[in-house]
Amino acid sequence: MPEIALQIDIAAPRDVVLAALNTHDGLTSWWTTAVDRDDDVLLFDFPDVPEPFRLRRERADLDRVVWANAGAFPPHWAGTWITWDLAEQPDAPDRTRLLFRHGGWQPGSEDGVPMVAGTWAELVVRLKDYAQSGKVQPYFVTARRHDPA
Repeated sequence: MPEIALQIDIAAPRDVVLAALNTHDGLTSWWTTAVDRDDDVLLFDFPDVPEPFRLRRERADLDRVVWANAGAFPPHWAGTWITWDLAEQPDAPDRTRLLFRHGGWQPGSEDGVPMVAGTWAELVVRLKDYAQSGKVQPYFVTARRHDPA
């Protein structure tokens, strides 16, 4: 099974990166303006998409954030999971090494992986820029449908 993996160093401490991955204000600052929540399921709306992506927050701490796909849409994400591993750099405790992985792709979904990988690469750079500067630049701008995360 294919897996998308990206690693990037961020000039910000882990708690700042965690907040960018685990709060409504953080997620809407670099990913999409329409992030909502239903219990532990995060709902991500995107322009021209018929329903939100649903990701169950399985874990969120200074070492790791884990989301599991919890919805039927998009169909090629069925069974996938996303992890964000946050590591303090030994020589620079105010910096974070972030390892992103999106795996669990089911047979027949491989054709969509390169496009998704390209989007994740753009998103990880926006996450880095936001964590380092605080500058809000969501990749997707859309209307909200649900309660805030």
